[in-house]
Amino acid sequence: MAPFQWWGGKGGSRSNRGTPVVVKMENPNWSIAEIEAPSEEDFIIDSNSPVNRNKTKMRGKNAKQLTWVLLLKAHRAAGCLSSLVAATFGLAAAVRRRVKAGRTDSNDNVGHLADGNEENKRVKSRFYSFIKVFLMISLVLLCFEVAAYFKGWHFGPPRLQFQYILASPFGIKDVFDWIYAKWVFIRVGYLAPPLQFLANVCIILFLIQSLDRLILCLGCVWIRLKKIKPVPQGILPDLESGDGNGYLPSVLVQIPMCNEREVYQQSIAAVCNLDWPKSKLLIQVLDDSDDPTTQLLIKEEVLKWQAEGANIVYRHRALRDGYKAGNLKSAMSCSYVKDYEFVAIFDADFQPTPDFLKRTVIHFKDNDEVGLVQARWSFVNKDENLLTRLQNINLSFHFEVEQQVNGIFLNFFGFNGTAGVWRIKALEESGGWLERTTVEDMDIAVRAHLKGWKFVFLNDVECQCELPESYEAYRKQQHRWHSGPMQLFRLCLPDIIRSKISVWKKANLIFLFFLLRKLILPFYSFTLFCIILPMTMFIPEAGLPAWVVCYIPATMSFLNIMPAPKSFPFIVPYLLFENTMSVTKFNAMISGLFQLGSAYEWIVTKKSGRSSEGDLIALLEKEPKHQRGLSESNLEDIKEEIVKQAKKAPRKKKKHNRIYMKELSLAFLLLTASARSLLSAQGIHFYFLLFQGISFLLVGFDLIGEQVD
Repeated sequence: MAPFQWWGGKGGSRSNRGTPVVVKMENPNWSIAEIEAPSEEDFIIDSNSPVNRNKTKMRGKNAKQLTWVLLLKAHRAAGCLSSLVAATFGLAAAVRRRVKAGRTDSNDNVGHLADGNEENKRVKSRFYSFIKVFLMISLVLLCFEVAAYFKGWHFGPPRLQFQYILASPFGIKDVFDWIYAKWVFIRVGYLAPPLQFLANVCIILFLIQSLDRLILCLGCVWIRLKKIKPVPQGILPDLESGDGNGYLPSVLVQIPMCNEREVYQQSIAAVCNLDWPKSKLLIQVLDDSDDPTTQLLIKEEVLKWQAEGANIVYRHRALRDGYKAGNLKSAMSCSYVKDYEFVAIFDADFQPTPDFLKRTVIHFKDNDEVGLVQARWSFVNKDENLLTRLQNINLSFHFEVEQQVNGIFLNFFGFNGTAGVWRIKALEESGGWLERTTVEDMDIAVRAHLKGWKFVFLNDVECQCELPESYEAYRKQQHRWHSGPMQLFRLCLPDIIRSKISVWKKANLIFLFFLLRKLILPFYSFTLFCIILPMTMFIPEAGLPAWVVCYIPATMSFLNIMPAPKSFPFIVPYLLFENTMSVTKFNAMISGLFQLGSAYEWIVTKKSGRSSEGDLIALLEKEPKHQRGLSESNLEDIKEEIVKQAKKAPRKKKKHNRIYMKELSLAFLLLTASARSLLSAQGIHFYFLLFQGISFLLVGFDLIGEQVD
């Protein structure tokens, strides 16, 4: 397309002195291919130059160019605005579908409660009822305050114009003013003092927890500056040149799984490819699946690798008691376990690198006090959606800061349940796996620490796994992770007090490991930002300073995001989402602390199998391969059985997005409080409540994470 000619004349007869500027626009209804920008000569004033003689003409030329540039900017702004409008309509359509479907989190729990566990249902409904009552009161108060505002009442916190109350000889102007005056006196005399006291307590807890996080970050910086890392006593074994001076003890590898059809192939394949002598390696596939088709698929995968020469066995329990802990306990009771010195554990979605054992087991050499070597996790789907990005921030801080600092300076941290190698002697001396809580990994770690065993964390050894991609899966995972520690704290507290470890280690376990990081953190996050802050909008005589609402949380979020610097653009969503998740974490913490019904829930986290091909149809469509040690007739028999079981199996329920009532109620509560804050012109509080309410709204309508049609 030829360039526009702004000032007449034929295109071939004039000279083009300007520099051509190519302008590209997104989704244009019309297009401009090229605009000539003015050159430097256009701005030089010379009385003898042709430019000066045609000054009026050049002014018109530059004005036209400026007009077109402004038009282009306006077009781009319109494009951005149209994108925002389209996104808004998309969100509105998604919300309409959720409301029309009518599926809520309470409906989802019906299936889990059908076995008679009505206590669980009552416990969940109490918490939801409390939030609903609180919301209703806030709505009534908002209407009351708006009416008072239009009646001329002053709302500047914390000072009130009491002279207005006594404006008339009788102290009132009308019935409404009399009622509102009584409400003000009740606020000042009875409601504000206890609310301010509770706010001050939560602020103190908030500062203590922030100080703890700051100290952890400083410890991580010190480790980086000094380049401190665990150094093994021996040398890495070289399998190609024989054992030599390498350290090659016998290792048992366990893969516990339960109905995880999407990921079983990738984990079994990764473990079977570990670079370790086959004569000193045994792999146990511990299948707790209750789906017959999944059992047959996993069994066939084990047979395939047996035919390839791997030393691998398949185990399935008839009585599936104790969840994962019961599965591991049953496997450790096998008679051949006594022939092995170490046991490595990988969940079904974990894929260790071939050199995993060579880089971890070496740390046990000549160090009989080491009971556990833990590797960090990395994630194959961390960029899948906003939810996985926010999880990556949290877990990056957990491993690089919390686990690494505690491992270097204290030789103790919570076992992550997978991607770790245990000394079997340490497991046995600590009492083995127990089914008393839903955090069997933390349970065995605490008991081993009380027995004097030391732990090693390797930040440079990674094991790939998956993050939950849907909010439903993530929510259930977090409930288990935050209710279990409170169960364990109640059970372990007497043992901690009676143990022979030092007073400092006892204090670290009780006050830092359990109380501060497992109890206080979810308590003040929910109470301070979801309860007290909205209440201070309706009771302005009690208040929270701006540095509590904004500055310290922003600083803590900045510290949390440092181990994952590429996630810095998500710092604001991360801050808001962490406060949103405080509802689930607080509910879980209360359930575990008081042994309520939901504390014993164990729901396997759903996996998507991003790097797996373990699909039933794909398996049936594979061409049969002749494998040593396994006849084709056996394979065909297994596949025929799989087809039969698939036909008999009940049809899988279709996945749907849900409405989460607690989060939705809190969203309206916070938005109501933000509207009230406008009356008293509290800027930072208003913006915080507004954006936090929107965050709860998005989560309540399940608009974060995996979206299902």
